[in-house]
Amino acid sequence: MKVARLPGELERVPRAVAIGTFDGVHLGHRAVVRAAVGAGLRPTVVTFDPHPRTELGNAVELLSTLDRRLELLAALGVEETLVVSFTRDLAGLAPERFAREYLAAIGSEIVVAGTGFRFGHRRSGDLALLETLGFDVRPVPVVEGISSTRIRQLVHAGDVRGAARLLGRAVEVDGTVVSGDARGAGLGYPTANLRVDVELLVPPYGIYAGAAAGHRAAVSIGVNPHYGGSERRIEAFILEFDGDLYGQRLVVELWDRLRDERAFESEAELVAQIGADVAAARTAKRPL
Repeated sequence: MKVARLPGELERVPRAVAIGTFDGVHLGHRAVVRAAVGAGLRPTVVTFDPHPRTELGNAVELLSTLDRRLELLAALGVEETLVVSFTRDLAGLAPERFAREYLAAIGSEIVVAGTGFRFGHRRSGDLALLETLGFDVRPVPVVEGISSTRIRQLVHAGDVRGAARLLGRAVEVDGTVVSGDARGAGLGYPTANLRVDVELLVPPYGIYAGAAAGHRAAVSIGVNPHYGGSERRIEAFILEFDGDLYGQRLVVELWDRLRDERAFESEAELVAQIGADVAAARTAKRPL
């Protein structure tokens, strides 16, 4: 999939454009994107980064990084994506000007969006306005019960399986593998330690079954209370994996929350519990 940052980086050709932020690319977003992909013109997405609410002063815990969002859109059959830099200047554009400079400029003929989509100065633009400007507008109804807000609530509660049903995929944490304390290796369970963007939503502390790098994984999110830690760590023991991931991007799926993190009476008790967690990860079922 080609990714552009400016309209001029894309040819002006007939396009079916899905427009929205699409954070997490959940099932509701997929309905919008698939409508554009199936419309018969070049399937294109116009999306925004950073998240518009963040730029307007509201904290947003992201369900996916931009890189992951783009990967998920490509998997749906999108051929080209225009990532529009969302700034206060952009937010202040008259909706007619936005439509001219970011939609018409790339050849958009069909525009697909959720029924509540708003854009432009004080969110004064809507799908009805785009229709008056000559676009073939195809609104997609909200998928009942599915919203980014609801997914965030489920993730905050540790219900990664419930969140996965709304996402249409497993909950993920996405980051770069960095060096850690190497305690896991000393216990016989070497881990990949993940550094994630501060804006990314991370589930509550605990031990999870999941997957990474094409293998099952037992994942710890927390502060390592057995060793008196205070800094959050995300550590994945990847089963049947022998390789060097340092410095690489890694997407970790979280399938089930197994238990709370806790301190143990002895290191032997800790190692026994890790063994039980790994056994649970070995038999866990991927959501969906």
